[in-house]
Amino acid sequence: MNSADVRKKYLEFFKKRGHAEIPSAPLVPENDPTTLFTSSGMQPLIPYLLGQPHPLGKRLVDSQKSFRSQDIDEVGDNRHTTFFEMLGNWSLGDYFKKEQLPWIFEFLTKELGLDPKRLYVTVFEGGNGVTKDTESIEIWKEVFRGVGIEAKEGERIFAYPAKKNWWSRSGEPQNMPPGEPGGPDSEVFFDFGEQLKLHEQSPFKNEKCHPNCDCGRFLEIANSVFMQYQKMEDGSLKELKQKNVDFGGGLERMIAAVNDDPDIFKTDMFTPLIHILENVSGIPYGGSKGSKESEGEEKTTRAMRIISDHMRASVMMMADGVLPSNKTQGYVLRRLIRRSLLYGRKLGLSKDLTYIGKLVAPIAQIYEGAYPTVTEKAEEIKLILQEEALRFGKTLERGLAEIEKVKTLDGKIAFMLYETYGFPWEMTEEIAREKGQQVDKKQFEQEFKKHQELSRTAAAGMFKGGLADKSEATVALHTAHHLLLAALQKIVDPGIRQRGSNITAERLRMDFNFARKLTPEELKKVEDLVNQKIAEDLPVVRKEMKREEAEKIGAQMEFGHKYPDVVSVYIVGSPSDFFSAEFCGGPHVGRTGTIGRFKIKKEESAASGIRRIYASVE
Repeated sequence: MNSADVRKKYLEFFKKRGHAEIPSAPLVPENDPTTLFTSSGMQPLIPYLLGQPHPLGKRLVDSQKSFRSQDIDEVGDNRHTTFFEMLGNWSLGDYFKKEQLPWIFEFLTKELGLDPKRLYVTVFEGGNGVTKDTESIEIWKEVFRGVGIEAKEGERIFAYPAKKNWWSRSGEPQNMPPGEPGGPDSEVFFDFGEQLKLHEQSPFKNEKCHPNCDCGRFLEIANSVFMQYQKMEDGSLKELKQKNVDFGGGLERMIAAVNDDPDIFKTDMFTPLIHILENVSGIPYGGSKGSKESEGEEKTTRAMRIISDHMRASVMMMADGVLPSNKTQGYVLRRLIRRSLLYGRKLGLSKDLTYIGKLVAPIAQIYEGAYPTVTEKAEEIKLILQEEALRFGKTLERGLAEIEKVKTLDGKIAFMLYETYGFPWEMTEEIAREKGQQVDKKQFEQEFKKHQELSRTAAAGMFKGGLADKSEATVALHTAHHLLLAALQKIVDPGIRQRGSNITAERLRMDFNFARKLTPEELKKVEDLVNQKIAEDLPVVRKEMKREEAEKIGAQMEFGHKYPDVVSVYIVGSPSDFFSAEFCGGPHVGRTGTIGRFKIKKEESAASGIRRIYASVE
């Protein structure tokens, strides 16, 4: 049974029970500036968990793309990843525990064929004003009794405190901000067998084993959260008007259980990538069940896991529009790519770094049925990854050479490596660890702060939006800039977004995401369309509206920028049939007819996956 089979079985199982299938939300949250990435299936559904009616009803099911950067240091073992798929089902004030827990058990044992004797469950033991979840305990006893298993508490059913069996985006109740929903949960673990606990390398080999001991024997494969509380301003927990079920089950982990192998990197979601890494490096992948690896084998196995995880995450991010940069989501992406290249060195892959481009096609193939956008953008993603690899490869060698010259790495040297060679802090920290050293992070942060202050001082006097001044010529080019972005989206690719701008009285400069050089024919069509809209003498109107309303009409926004609840939007054309709409503070011309003749002067590469256009008006 492969990943596509498990995903399909899960969705069909709950659709037969009255659930409407909803599409996966993008990895970059559309209306949530508080977080960089979608990290769980419930994240896009918070308004509905709090009581807002969902247009598709009270029962929902999906498979959600998720990314958790906080797990990056865990990657390298047999079960942690940064990117994963979360199978989810929700009851928005409809069914609750007595339906949910038997359904999940039925799916795992009947649909996936898991042996009930190898399933163990956990519940909330109580705390923070919430009583012990005895209801779930009784339901689980009945469920196991139905398959001939006597499930005793402390043997097959385990109660844990909030640290283990309470779920919210912020963790335990005391960490939840006011307004955040959360609740107790009940997890299902698959038992891979006592032999894993007895593995010589297990730090838990002499301890009593239980589902949450983290010895490697048990793997969490399902978590039913009973989302029924909300954190109040006074710190207390108040019951929501509706009791919700919020289920999450890691697809990769379910397949590992089906395969009866605790190494998720042996599932079909990773094996094509592992095989490529084996071929290009000439090193076989370890990680065999219950086997003892040598120190060298353990390092190369860990390296292959990190590379395959990071590249899978990178490709999925880029398919959702993220590009390598030094800010927000782009910084996380760049860190994943560079970390992959660093670990490639442990496999002897330091000469031709474009090998990472070979990993794109198999990733696209894995997800072609569930997420066809990955296949559509595969070639573009491959080019960007290879360009990023080549760019970093040059600085990587110089940076590593500098590190070899230094006896002791300190915070100042770490910042020099960051500023000069593009080494993220975490990368220098890892290289230092290999030398048996520890770098002072506070000193690094102090140097970084000094750099930020100097940058802010140097940028003083620049108007918002990249305008050099507010002269008539500059304002005209500012409006032409809006027309240019809209024309690029209509002629070249609707996924194009602005990534930077600079406008003077003489010319405009626009940076935008695109993987390849534009053809002369494309540039001519873009230029002609801008001039057509100028000739139509369209009105340019500023409107203040709620951010959500502006997003609904498709107004363009600056990538990575956080906007207030009420925003200023400039609309070119009729409000009901506009050519361009952008979040912008102005200034702009009143009508496009005053701009003049638009002319593209040059198109070139500005960075990895970023193109740049220079244009003027005559």
